[in-house]
Amino acid sequence: MLQVGVKMMAALNSVAENLMRRVREDERGDVPGWVMVTLMTAGIVVVLWAVAEEAIVGMFQRAMDSVVKGG
Repeated sequence: MLQVGVKMMAALNSVAENLMRRVREDERGDVPGWVMVTLMTAGIVVVLWAVAEEAIVGMFQRAMDSVVKGG
C-alpha cells in the first residue's frame, strides 16, 4: 500500500514539474504556485491515506457511530 502512495507521489511530482516548466516558459503569472500547492496537497492526501487507511477509516466509523448512537 505504501508503494502505491510513493508511486502516486512521484507521478504527481512529475506532473507538477512539467506544469511548472510549461508555465515558466509561457510566463503566465502565479499559476505555477497554486498548481504546485494543489498537486502536492493531493499527493500528501494519497500518501497519508495509503499509510494510515485503517486508522482513518476506524476514526471515521467511531465518529459516525457516536453521532448515530447519540453519545
